[in-house]
Amino acid sequence: MSVLVFAESQGGQFKKSAFEAVTYGYKTAQVLGTECIAICLGEAGNAADLGNYGASKVLSVADSALNTVDSQAYTSVIAQAAEKNGASVVVLMHSATGKGIVGGLSARLNAGSAPGVNQIPTNDGAFRVKKNVFSGKAIAEVELTSDVKVISVMGNSFQPEVVGSPATVETFAADVPAARITVKSVDKVQGSVPLPEAEIVVSAGRGMKGPENWGIIEELAELIGAATACSRPVADTDWRPHHEHVGQTGVAIRPNLYFAIGISGAIQHLAGVNSSKVIVVINKDPEAPFFKAADYGVCADLFDVVPRLIEAFKKRKANS
Repeated sequence: MSVLVFAESQGGQFKKSAFEAVTYGYKTAQVLGTECIAICLGEAGNAADLGNYGASKVLSVADSALNTVDSQAYTSVIAQAAEKNGASVVVLMHSATGKGIVGGLSARLNAGSAPGVNQIPTNDGAFRVKKNVFSGKAIAEVELTSDVKVISVMGNSFQPEVVGSPATVETFAADVPAARITVKSVDKVQGSVPLPEAEIVVSAGRGMKGPENWGIIEELAELIGAATACSRPVADTDWRPHHEHVGQTGVAIRPNLYFAIGISGAIQHLAGVNSSKVIVVINKDPEAPFFKAADYGVCADLFDVVPRLIEAFKKRKANS
Protein backbone atom coordinates (compact mmCIF):
# COMPACT_ATOMS: atom_id res chain seq x y z
CA MET A 1 0.00 0.00 0.00
CA SER A 2 1.22 3.52 -0.77
CA VAL A 3 0.14 7.06 -1.59
CA LEU A 4 1.03 8.08 -5.14
CA VAL A 5 1.37 11.79 -5.90
CA PHE A 6 1.44 13.24 -9.41
CA ALA A 7 3.86 16.17 -9.32
CA GLU A 8 3.22 18.52 -12.23
CA SER A 9 6.16 20.15 -13.97
CA GLN A 10 6.34 22.90 -16.54
CA GLY A 11 9.25 23.49 -18.86
CA GLY A 12 11.23 20.83 -17.02
CA GLN A 13 10.79 22.48 -13.62
CA PHE A 14 8.33 21.90 -10.80
CA LYS A 15 5.91 24.59 -9.75
CA LYS A 16 4.99 25.37 -6.16
CA SER A 17 1.84 23.30 -6.60
CA ALA A 18 3.94 20.15 -7.05
CA PHE A 19 5.50 20.65 -3.64
CA GLU A 20 2.05 21.32 -2.15
CA ALA A 21 0.81 18.03 -3.62
CA VAL A 22 3.74 16.06 -2.23
CA THR A 23 3.32 17.67 1.20
CA TYR A 24 -0.35 16.66 1.14
CA GLY A 25 0.55 13.15 -0.01
CA TYR A 26 3.16 12.79 2.73
CA LYS A 27 0.69 13.80 5.45
CA THR A 28 -1.94 11.46 3.99
CA ALA A 29 0.61 8.63 4.04
CA GLN A 30 1.27 9.36 7.71
CA VAL A 31 -2.45 9.03 8.45
CA LEU A 32 -2.51 5.67 6.66
CA GLY A 33 0.81 4.46 8.03
CA THR A 34 2.42 4.00 4.63
CA GLU A 35 4.89 5.70 2.26
CA CYS A 36 4.48 8.57 -0.17
CA ILE A 37 5.72 8.03 -3.75
CA ALA A 38 5.86 10.82 -6.32
CA ILE A 39 5.62 10.46 -10.09
CA CYS A 40 6.69 13.04 -12.68
CA LEU A 41 5.94 12.93 -16.39
CA GLY A 42 8.12 14.33 -19.16
CA GLU A 43 11.21 16.42 -18.50
CA ALA A 44 11.82 17.24 -14.82
CA GLY A 45 15.35 18.30 -13.99
CA ASN A 46 15.04 18.52 -10.21
CA ALA A 47 12.90 15.45 -9.52
CA ALA A 48 15.01 14.41 -6.51
CA ASP A 49 13.92 17.61 -4.72
CA LEU A 50 10.45 16.11 -4.23
CA GLY A 51 12.01 14.03 -1.47
CA ASN A 52 12.48 17.20 0.55
CA TYR A 53 8.70 17.40 0.87
CA GLY A 54 8.12 13.81 1.92
CA ALA A 55 8.41 11.54 -1.13
CA SER A 56 10.31 8.36 -0.27
CA LYS A 57 11.13 7.89 -3.96
CA VAL A 58 10.32 9.50 -7.28
CA LEU A 59 9.18 7.66 -10.39
CA SER A 60 10.29 9.37 -13.57
CA VAL A 61 8.70 8.79 -16.98
CA ALA A 62 11.02 10.92 -19.11
CA ASP A 63 9.19 10.40 -22.38
CA SER A 64 9.20 13.47 -24.63
CA ALA A 65 5.62 12.62 -25.64
CA LEU A 66 4.62 13.65 -22.12
CA ASN A 67 6.20 17.11 -22.25
CA THR A 68 2.87 18.37 -23.53
CA VAL A 69 -0.21 17.65 -21.44
CA ASP A 70 -2.34 14.88 -22.91
CA SER A 71 -5.12 13.85 -20.53
CA GLN A 72 -5.48 10.34 -21.94
CA ALA A 73 -1.75 9.64 -21.90
CA TYR A 74 -1.31 11.10 -18.40
CA THR A 75 -4.25 9.07 -17.11
CA SER A 76 -2.85 5.85 -18.54
CA VAL A 77 0.68 6.32 -17.19
CA ILE A 78 -0.40 7.40 -13.70
CA ALA A 79 -2.82 4.47 -13.52
CA GLN A 80 -0.04 2.07 -14.49
CA ALA A 81 2.19 3.47 -11.74
CA ALA A 82 -0.63 3.26 -9.19
CA GLU A 83 -1.29 -0.38 -10.04
CA LYS A 84 2.40 -1.33 -10.07
CA ASN A 85 3.08 0.31 -6.70
CA GLY A 86 -0.11 -0.77 -4.97
CA ALA A 87 -1.34 2.77 -4.40
CA SER A 88 -4.43 3.02 -2.22
CA VAL A 89 -4.60 6.81 -2.67
CA VAL A 90 -3.65 8.87 -5.72
CA VAL A 91 -3.16 12.61 -5.16
CA LEU A 92 -3.37 15.29 -7.86
CA MET A 93 -3.61 19.06 -7.75
CA HIS A 94 -7.00 20.58 -8.61
CA SER A 95 -5.39 22.43 -11.51
CA ALA A 96 -6.42 22.51 -15.16
CA THR A 97 -4.35 19.36 -15.68
CA GLY A 98 -5.69 17.65 -12.56
CA LYS A 99 -9.29 18.42 -13.47
CA GLY A 100 -8.68 16.93 -16.88
CA ILE A 101 -7.51 13.55 -15.59
CA VAL A 102 -9.23 12.99 -12.23
CA GLY A 103 -12.38 11.50 -13.79
CA GLY A 104 -10.62 9.21 -16.24
CA LEU A 105 -8.15 8.10 -13.60
CA SER A 106 -10.97 7.21 -11.20
CA ALA A 107 -12.69 5.16 -13.90
CA ARG A 108 -9.44 3.43 -14.90
CA LEU A 109 -8.68 2.43 -11.28
CA ASN A 110 -12.31 1.73 -10.32
CA ALA A 111 -11.77 4.31 -7.60
CA GLY A 112 -13.94 6.71 -5.67
CA SER A 113 -12.88 10.31 -6.13
CA ALA A 114 -13.05 13.58 -4.22
CA PRO A 115 -12.09 16.62 -6.32
CA GLY A 116 -11.12 19.93 -4.75
CA VAL A 117 -10.38 18.85 -1.18
CA ASN A 118 -8.74 21.27 1.23
CA GLN A 119 -8.03 19.21 4.37
CA ILE A 120 -5.94 16.16 5.24
CA PRO A 121 -8.03 12.94 5.26
CA THR A 122 -9.11 11.24 8.46
CA ASN A 123 -9.05 7.48 8.77
CA ASP A 124 -10.80 6.49 12.00
CA GLY A 125 -12.35 3.35 10.55
CA ALA A 126 -13.59 5.27 7.50
CA PHE A 127 -11.61 7.34 5.00
CA ARG A 128 -13.08 10.85 4.88
CA VAL A 129 -12.04 14.12 3.28
CA LYS A 130 -13.52 17.62 3.41
CA LYS A 131 -14.14 20.13 0.64
CA ASN A 132 -15.99 23.38 0.11
CA VAL A 133 -19.36 23.22 -1.65
CA PHE A 134 -22.03 25.72 -2.73
CA SER A 135 -19.41 28.30 -3.73
CA GLY A 136 -17.66 28.01 -0.40
CA LYS A 137 -20.78 28.54 1.71
CA ALA A 138 -20.69 25.04 3.18
CA ILE A 139 -18.24 22.22 3.87
CA ALA A 140 -18.94 18.68 2.73
CA GLU A 141 -17.39 15.62 4.36
CA VAL A 142 -16.96 12.89 1.75
CA GLU A 143 -16.43 9.24 2.70
CA LEU A 144 -14.60 7.11 0.15
CA THR A 145 -15.17 3.38 0.53
CA SER A 146 -13.40 2.04 -2.57
CA ASP A 147 -10.08 0.20 -2.31
CA VAL A 148 -8.38 2.97 -4.29
CA LYS A 149 -9.16 6.65 -3.80
CA VAL A 150 -8.36 9.56 -6.11
CA ILE A 151 -8.08 13.02 -4.57
CA SER A 152 -7.39 16.40 -6.13
CA VAL A 153 -6.21 19.17 -3.81
CA MET A 154 -7.18 22.83 -4.04
CA GLY A 155 -4.22 25.10 -4.75
CA ASN A 156 -2.70 27.09 -1.88
CA SER A 157 -4.55 24.97 0.71
CA PHE A 158 -1.28 23.65 2.15
CA GLN A 159 2.09 25.33 2.34
CA PRO A 160 4.95 23.11 1.14
CA GLU A 161 6.86 21.76 4.14
CA VAL A 162 10.43 20.49 4.05
CA VAL A 163 10.41 17.22 6.01
CA GLY A 164 13.13 15.13 4.39
CA SER A 165 16.01 15.09 1.94
CA PRO A 166 16.40 14.54 -1.81
CA ALA A 167 14.90 11.22 -2.88
CA THR A 168 16.10 8.49 -5.18
CA VAL A 169 14.77 8.92 -8.72
CA GLU A 170 13.79 5.70 -10.46
CA THR A 171 12.93 5.30 -14.12
CA PHE A 172 9.42 3.93 -14.51
CA ALA A 173 8.87 1.96 -17.69
CA ALA A 174 5.35 2.84 -18.72
CA ASP A 175 3.43 2.04 -21.85
CA VAL A 176 2.76 5.54 -23.16
CA PRO A 177 -0.23 5.45 -25.54
CA ALA A 178 -0.06 7.29 -28.85
CA ALA A 179 -1.51 10.77 -28.64
CA ARG A 180 -4.89 11.28 -30.27
CA ILE A 181 -4.50 15.05 -30.25
CA THR A 182 -1.75 17.09 -31.88
CA VAL A 183 -0.80 20.31 -30.09
CA LYS A 184 0.46 22.79 -32.67
CA SER A 185 1.20 25.71 -30.37
CA VAL A 186 0.94 26.72 -26.72
CA ASP A 187 0.54 30.33 -25.62
CA LYS A 188 1.48 30.95 -22.00
CA VAL A 189 1.52 34.03 -19.82
CA GLN A 190 5.15 34.95 -19.20
CA GLY A 191 6.77 36.77 -16.31
CA SER A 192 4.03 36.47 -13.69
CA VAL A 193 3.04 34.11 -10.91
CA PRO A 194 0.03 31.97 -11.92
CA LEU A 195 -3.01 33.22 -10.03
CA PRO A 196 -3.86 29.86 -8.39
CA GLU A 197 -0.33 29.79 -6.91
CA ALA A 198 -0.12 33.44 -5.82
CA GLU A 199 0.00 34.06 -2.08
CA ILE A 200 -0.94 37.73 -2.46
CA VAL A 201 -3.35 39.06 -5.10
CA VAL A 202 -4.28 42.67 -5.85
CA SER A 203 -7.55 42.75 -7.78
CA ALA A 204 -9.57 45.66 -9.12
CA GLY A 205 -12.90 46.29 -10.79
CA ARG A 206 -14.95 48.90 -12.59
CA GLY A 207 -14.25 51.40 -9.84
CA MET A 208 -10.94 52.02 -11.60
CA LYS A 209 -12.99 53.92 -14.24
CA GLY A 210 -10.74 52.90 -17.12
CA PRO A 211 -7.61 50.94 -18.13
CA GLU A 212 -5.53 54.11 -18.07
CA ASN A 213 -5.72 54.14 -14.26
CA TRP A 214 -4.34 50.64 -13.74
CA GLY A 215 -0.83 51.88 -13.08
CA ILE A 216 -1.47 52.27 -9.35
CA ILE A 217 -2.72 48.66 -9.13
CA GLU A 218 0.37 47.32 -10.88
CA GLU A 219 2.64 49.50 -8.72
CA LEU A 220 1.01 48.28 -5.51
CA ALA A 221 1.24 44.66 -6.65
CA GLU A 222 4.90 45.00 -7.56
CA LEU A 223 5.73 46.57 -4.19
CA ILE A 224 4.24 43.71 -2.17
CA GLY A 225 5.12 40.86 -4.53
CA ALA A 226 1.54 40.21 -5.58
CA ALA A 227 -0.18 38.95 -8.71
CA THR A 228 -2.78 41.19 -10.36
CA ALA A 229 -6.37 40.17 -11.05
CA CYS A 230 -9.67 41.72 -12.04
CA SER A 231 -13.44 41.24 -12.03
CA ARG A 232 -15.33 39.86 -15.01
CA PRO A 233 -16.71 43.21 -16.33
CA VAL A 234 -13.14 44.52 -16.49
CA ALA A 235 -11.97 41.52 -18.53
CA ASP A 236 -15.07 41.60 -20.75
CA THR A 237 -14.40 45.21 -21.70
CA ASP A 238 -10.72 44.42 -22.42
CA TRP A 239 -9.39 46.70 -19.73
CA ARG A 240 -7.34 43.72 -18.55
CA PRO A 241 -6.42 40.35 -20.11
CA HIS A 242 -8.88 37.51 -19.56
CA HIS A 243 -6.35 35.33 -17.72
CA GLU A 244 -6.60 37.83 -14.82
CA HIS A 245 -10.35 37.32 -14.41
CA VAL A 246 -11.10 35.74 -11.01
CA GLY A 247 -14.50 34.54 -9.87
CA GLN A 248 -17.01 31.79 -10.49
CA THR A 249 -16.62 32.05 -14.26
CA GLY A 250 -12.91 32.83 -14.13
CA VAL A 251 -10.04 31.54 -12.01
CA ALA A 252 -10.81 30.36 -8.47
CA ILE A 253 -8.05 31.39 -6.08
CA ARG A 254 -7.08 30.89 -2.41
CA PRO A 255 -4.35 33.47 -1.65
CA ASN A 256 -3.20 34.32 1.84
CA LEU A 257 -4.09 37.96 1.18
CA TYR A 258 -6.60 39.32 -1.35
CA PHE A 259 -7.08 43.03 -2.07
CA ALA A 260 -10.44 43.84 -3.69
CA ILE A 261 -10.21 47.40 -4.98
CA GLY A 262 -13.22 49.05 -6.58
CA ILE A 263 -15.10 45.73 -6.81
CA SER A 264 -18.69 45.62 -5.55
CA GLY A 265 -18.56 41.93 -4.63
CA ALA A 266 -21.28 40.23 -6.66
CA ILE A 267 -21.89 36.61 -5.66
CA GLN A 268 -20.25 35.35 -8.88
CA HIS A 269 -17.02 37.12 -7.96
CA LEU A 270 -17.13 36.11 -4.31
CA ALA A 271 -17.53 32.45 -5.28
CA GLY A 272 -14.03 32.44 -6.75
CA VAL A 273 -12.20 34.32 -4.00
CA ASN A 274 -14.01 33.73 -0.70
CA SER A 275 -11.56 31.00 0.30
CA SER A 276 -8.83 33.64 0.62
CA LYS A 277 -7.24 33.65 4.07
CA VAL A 278 -7.57 37.44 4.49
CA ILE A 279 -9.70 39.77 2.35
CA VAL A 280 -9.15 43.55 2.27
CA VAL A 281 -11.84 45.61 0.54
CA ILE A 282 -11.44 49.20 -0.64
CA ASN A 283 -14.67 50.74 -1.94
CA LYS A 284 -16.36 54.10 -1.54
CA ASP A 285 -19.85 52.52 -1.53
CA PRO A 286 -20.77 51.59 2.08
CA GLU A 287 -23.45 49.23 0.72
CA ALA A 288 -21.01 47.21 -1.40
CA PRO A 289 -21.72 43.49 -0.73
CA PHE A 290 -17.99 42.78 -0.51
CA PHE A 291 -17.78 44.43 2.91
CA LYS A 292 -19.80 41.54 4.37
CA ALA A 293 -17.08 39.10 3.31
CA ALA A 294 -14.14 41.35 4.21
CA ASP A 295 -11.74 40.84 7.09
CA TYR A 296 -10.73 44.49 6.71
CA GLY A 297 -12.65 47.19 4.89
CA VAL A 298 -11.85 50.77 3.89
CA CYS A 299 -14.87 52.80 2.84
CA ALA A 300 -13.19 55.57 0.86
CA ASP A 301 -12.19 56.63 -2.64
CA LEU A 302 -9.65 54.13 -3.99
CA PHE A 303 -7.82 56.95 -5.81
CA ASP A 304 -7.09 58.42 -2.39
CA VAL A 305 -6.41 55.18 -0.50
CA VAL A 306 -4.25 53.22 -2.95
CA PRO A 307 -1.61 55.97 -3.46
CA ARG A 308 -1.36 56.24 0.34
CA LEU A 309 -0.87 52.49 0.58
CA ILE A 310 1.86 52.68 -2.05
CA GLU A 311 3.68 55.42 -0.15
CA ALA A 312 3.37 53.50 3.12
CA PHE A 313 4.81 50.35 1.57
CA LYS A 314 7.63 52.33 -0.03
CA LYS A 315 8.59 53.84 3.34
CA ARG A 316 8.47 50.45 5.04
CA LYS A 317 10.59 48.93 2.30
CA ALA A 318 13.13 51.75 2.55
CA ASN A 319 13.40 51.34 6.34
CA SER A 320 13.71 47.55 6.31
